[in-house]
Amino acid sequence: MAEPFKLLTAAAVPYDATNVDTDQIIPARFLKVPRQEGYGGFLFHDLRFREDGAEVPEFVLNRPGYRGARIFVANANFGCGSSREGAPYAFYDSGFRSVIAPSFGDIFFNNCLKNGIVPVRLADEICAALRNELKAKPGTEITVDLESQLVNGKHAFVIDPFYREMLLQGVDELGLTQSMMAKIEAFERAYGEAAPWAVR
Repeated sequence: MAEPFKLLTAAAVPYDATNVDTDQIIPARFLKVPRQEGYGGFLFHDLRFREDGAEVPEFVLNRPGYRGARIFVANANFGCGSSREGAPYAFYDSGFRSVIAPSFGDIFFNNCLKNGIVPVRLADEICAALRNELKAKPGTEITVDLESQLVNGKHAFVIDPFYREMLLQGVDELGLTQSMMAKIEAFERAYGEAAPWAVR
């Protein structure tokens, strides 16, 4: 599972396109690659690279000031389309830990939560202002605070408490359950004492 996420201050990338689907994020032909080999090189592959493998210099991820960024600021309906889990894999393996947008494809949003990426919904005008600032000053940093659920200390967002706890601890569903084993066992003992007929 991912490393714990509590607070991240990092350079961010602006991306203005709307309705970006998961096939743009990672083309389907790369989904056959084993995850342990890394998906980072596939992120926006067909937009980022020419057929000969050379970088497209004007693509935002290839531009100075945005290389090494860890936060991605997108536009409306980001990650729509198919349900491929490879999309958050590609972001995570490229070093990104948070994607900010006015709205997301539901499946992509949930896949991010399960794979160490903090998806942040903010109002359209806030996202537009952040993107404009990033375009004006490449390398500008943004702070995503999962504990207080604030961006830059002032823009509130909401993450489901269950998934927030998973991200804070850096565990998946099974890991979170295992971390509560002492409480589970205590409950089972108390329940067995209160209703022995039910646990024979």
